[in-house]
Amino acid sequence: MGPEASRRIAVGMPIHAEVAARLAALGEIDVNPGPEPWSPEELRDRCAGADALMAFMTERVDAALLDAAPRLRVVAGALKGPDNIDLAACAARGVAVTVEPDLLTAPTAELTVGLAIAALRHLTAGDRLVRGGGFRGWRAALYGGTLDGATVGLVGCGAVGRAVLRRLAGFGCRLLFADPHVDGCEGAARCGRDEILERSDVVILAAPLRPDTLHVVDADALARLRPGALLVNPARGSLVDEAAVAAALQDGRLGGYAADVFEMEDRSRPDAPLGVHPGLLNAPNTVLTPHLGSAVARVRAAIEMSAAESIAAVLSGAAPPPAKRPASVGSL
Repeated sequence: MGPEASRRIAVGMPIHAEVAARLAALGEIDVNPGPEPWSPEELRDRCAGADALMAFMTERVDAALLDAAPRLRVVAGALKGPDNIDLAACAARGVAVTVEPDLLTAPTAELTVGLAIAALRHLTAGDRLVRGGGFRGWRAALYGGTLDGATVGLVGCGAVGRAVLRRLAGFGCRLLFADPHVDGCEGAARCGRDEILERSDVVILAAPLRPDTLHVVDADALARLRPGALLVNPARGSLVDEAAVAAALQDGRLGGYAADVFEMEDRSRPDAPLGVHPGLLNAPNTVLTPHLGSAVARVRAAIEMSAAESIAAVLSGAAPPPAKRPASVGSL
């Protein structure tokens, strides 16, 4: 019996069959059949004898989990932003951490532009109108905005931000960005964050979630926005204060909010709300999608397989590739 027979690999969510087969060649796998994530208690139990964990954003990897998993050698994140993984706690215990810095970029950027168009052109409201039987032919209704000639500002200009700017280049937008870690970005003009808020017709959030970006868009930031501006969040829910966004929508200061992510998802926050803010659910000028940024079948399979290869590398005694180490991953 080889060493592989004694290895155990925990997998936080369902994975593609080919990925499961790859992991099974490395050791015994324990895969959550889903659709709900393991509770923190069950996750600790599953990891107690595990050598590796494939984590998604549904798992919170903290000191309590690590202390319950003394054999753990690697946490392979099938994700881009490692905000739900305590990197310092992992480093202190000699646990390697990997992420997937590139595979989610293009599909997330694509969805970001789609969210902006859907909100500007009232696509979801129009769909409801037709399905509800209220459409009787063209009427002077549902007039919206356009990307053509709009000023679009990005808060954050890492890989996703740059990919969004490339996709916007053909729309005739005036492009701005704010990112203290980046000097130039795809031909967009660099501005301060406040200037982005004050000048932009559309503000897109493309920053990672860190202590300094938590609620980067709060009531004060929303008060700086150009009246009627659209806010688009494809990055992390907790970049915004959802209660403040709901209030700004209600009083008309904010023209619309399009989001693929929500505060309730951010497991790095012990105080995260339990659900999407009801003020967002009840506002007519919102487009809300269930975290579809990387929900492309072939992309998700590639993300999982790449994470599996990270597990294989660490369990074989190799170091993770530098590009996959969170310290090498800057802006989103």
